[in-house]
Amino acid sequence: MPKQKAVFLDRDGVINHDPGDYTTSLEEFTILPGVIETLVSFTEKGYAMAVITNQGGIAKGRYRLEDFLKIDACMREEFEKAGVRFLETYFCPHHDAICRCLCRKPGSGMVEKAVARHNIDVSASFMIGDKMRDLEAAAGAGVRGVKIDVNQDLRTVSFPW
Repeated sequence: MPKQKAVFLDRDGVINHDPGDYTTSLEEFTILPGVIETLVSFTEKGYAMAVITNQGGIAKGRYRLEDFLKIDACMREEFEKAGVRFLETYFCPHHDAICRCLCRKPGSGMVEKAVARHNIDVSASFMIGDKMRDLEAAAGAGVRGVKIDVNQDLRTVSFPW
């Protein structure tokens, strides 16, 4: 089976509005302007997509795993209406203040897992993140990173085709 190219996306601040603290409920979850159109464009260019997100608020007790899963299901449903499908959502529910782990960004564990599980060609793939830890996680797995501003409209970004 040939390898596929992929776009890895951080969630909060890239896909949805990051209020500066945790997105704790479905009511707080708002997809950013330009995201759906941009991901449709990636799909048309043959990219697979995966979400790579730290969710340390779970470990901190700010929200429950069930809350995160509800938001993820709603997000997927909204994107699927536009013809965009995510391979998977990889998330780290840990936080360094509570416990150490190997999956939390800037570690590359979640990206590496996605690459292995979905036969991703890292040389043809990239990750979009709003923090340096996103780019560090990508680099650790051999994937290029594209840094954007928090809550930036993806239609204003130049991507590495």
